[in-house]
Amino acid sequence: MLTATDVVSQVVNRVRGEFTEMPGLKLTPAQAQRLWGLEQGACRQVLQMLADSRSLRRTRDGAYVLCPEQV
Repeated sequence: MLTATDVVSQVVNRVRGEFTEMPGLKLTPAQAQRLWGLEQGACRQVLQMLADSRSLRRTRDGAYVLCPEQV
């Protein structure tokens, strides 16, 4: 049985993988929410976790992109 932590970890890894596979990907939180079928709060949490770990960075217009170090 998966725990909530396992599910969050899987989603974080999936999102990180998508950005890594497509280095030019640039998504707003709303676009990311639709793309991955996540609830708004969960999507923002995942994106923030990836930004905190420096996998993603937030642009001036509020979108998320892969950090240059990750390319």
